[in-house]
Amino acid sequence: MNSKVSGLILAGGRGTRMGRVDKGLQPFRGATLVAHVLQRLAPQVASVAINANRNLPQYEAYGCPVLGDELGGFEGPLAGLQTGLRHCATELLLTAPCDSPFLPPDLAQRLAGALDSQDADVAVAVTLEADEHGVVQRQLHPVFSLLRASLLPQLDAYLATGARRMEGWYKTLRLAEVVFEDAAAFRNINTLGELQQLEHAGAQPEQPLTLAAVASCLSAYDPEAMSVRDAQRIIGDFITPIQSSEKVALRSALDRVLAQDVISPINVPAYDNSAMDGYALRGADLPAEGTVTLEVIGIVYAGRPTALACGPGQCVRIMTGGAMPAGCDTVLPQELAAAIGDGSVTIAAGVLRAGDNRRFKGEDLAEGGVAIARGKVVRPADLGLIASLGLAEVAVQRRLRVAFFSTGDELRSVGEPLDTGCVYDSNRYTLFGMLQRLGCDVIDMGIVKDDTVALEAALRSGCENADAIITSGGVSDGAADYTRAMMARLGDVAFWKLNMRPGRPLAFGKIHSNGRSAWLFGLPGNPVATMVSFYFFARAALLHMMGANAPLPLLRARAQAGIRKRPGRSEFQRGVLSTDADGQPQVRLTGAQGSGILRSMSEANCMVVLRDDQGNVAQGDLVEVLPFEGLL
Repeated sequence: MNSKVSGLILAGGRGTRMGRVDKGLQPFRGATLVAHVLQRLAPQVASVAINANRNLPQYEAYGCPVLGDELGGFEGPLAGLQTGLRHCATELLLTAPCDSPFLPPDLAQRLAGALDSQDADVAVAVTLEADEHGVVQRQLHPVFSLLRASLLPQLDAYLATGARRMEGWYKTLRLAEVVFEDAAAFRNINTLGELQQLEHAGAQPEQPLTLAAVASCLSAYDPEAMSVRDAQRIIGDFITPIQSSEKVALRSALDRVLAQDVISPINVPAYDNSAMDGYALRGADLPAEGTVTLEVIGIVYAGRPTALACGPGQCVRIMTGGAMPAGCDTVLPQELAAAIGDGSVTIAAGVLRAGDNRRFKGEDLAEGGVAIARGKVVRPADLGLIASLGLAEVAVQRRLRVAFFSTGDELRSVGEPLDTGCVYDSNRYTLFGMLQRLGCDVIDMGIVKDDTVALEAALRSGCENADAIITSGGVSDGAADYTRAMMARLGDVAFWKLNMRPGRPLAFGKIHSNGRSAWLFGLPGNPVATMVSFYFFARAALLHMMGANAPLPLLRARAQAGIRKRPGRSEFQRGVLSTDADGQPQVRLTGAQGSGILRSMSEANCMVVLRDDQGNVAQGDLVEVLPFEGLL
């Protein structure tokens, strides 16, 4: 990822609160503030520039380009951002202020993940901090941002209106907010007193987040009527990744999550070579008009070194992948030759340009560049790419350990006699399949009876042996109060009623037992509701725990028939995705959509996603669909 990101340190301000000194150049813990920021920012990006409007030689001593504001008069961070975007040579620009020496080492990675998964224009860091009354608020940090370089025209237009506030410009863009747990990492040192106070002080440990603290940041938190979006946001803000990795042989890395960037140890290609079968020649010999005939002095095959060198009027027969002979910079595809003689080839004017069909050394991957970014789930194509670099093993996140069980006196395991009023437990089998697809190590704990002692023992066992626990059943309105009290006693657990169908009840939190902890996802017991709740709540959380960046692959298709839907709740309906006569995606429902009709999930190949603010769907309207291929 860092090969796509340039870094910009914002040091162009007046430093008014620090007595108008140049904040970035102030001494701090054996270096300067800007040196600390540079040290933390540089490993995350391809290159770093510094935005400064005074003391330019001192900033240039750090070996980075120094860019002054295009707007005069210290116009604020947006002016520096404008200059940074103007000179940005990559797809993305990461910004950080010069007075924040503790910025997190995964700033670029986490902002980039949100930028891609939410299809946003800009991703901004957010922390959860208590105000003077102890109320936790979401604190936006607009100068810690990752932006698309293509936003420059919009910023130029915004600044042309005389506006200067970053928050105001961000309101015109698609914004992704990323919650960071360590609020101290984003601390600005604004005064000389703060600078002196922190000079020898160690970082204070942060208090762990609580569900109540995260939920209090929502404008209208109501656990009895929560939107899907708010539940996803709370879970995403509360979950933290596991910090454990291992090195595995390349073939064992399939479907694992990369724990580190894969760095190319070589240039790919290793040398300048031909992209075509044809003739390697000097671009200077191409005719401006008419034709020219060149002497063929030899032939170059792929994989064989050559000592051939072309002078004026000469060329070399070359195969695809063959090393470019000295003096050659262009390849004529053999089918474009005007004539091919015995020891010569004739070229007409205008059939190609100098430099055509030449692949440069390192053009695909430069030595030391990032081949695959950390957080990627390794697919077959990735195995091939890594193998092409000569790497026999890679660092991956350790497999997530997930325990799961079903609750209910009416449940029977497969193979047991089915008593009157009982049903076979299907949820454990669907959960097993879904967790296997995610690459988890699974612990099937069977069926747990509706007994608080048995349930507590199961939760404690799962907590002590797994990273996460998934239960099905026992979280609806019918769940006994003592069951909820027991879960709350084990940790920080919330019980929600969601505005969605299927899958209204959901429990989420973190429990503890004998010094171990695990995330808890209490899913509803109806089979379809279990699967829907898993994919729209548990899946993203488990992937976040793995450090993976793998958003759900939502597509858009046209409804083949009308769909009844009332606004105010999200609905997830089973569908069959196909293509129409023009090859465009279309979707129809499978029929009855009851939350216990498991057959409908087996017949479906997708889920139709209808958001809470959406009403009835007319035939031909576009709807979001989640394909099951690769998921179920």
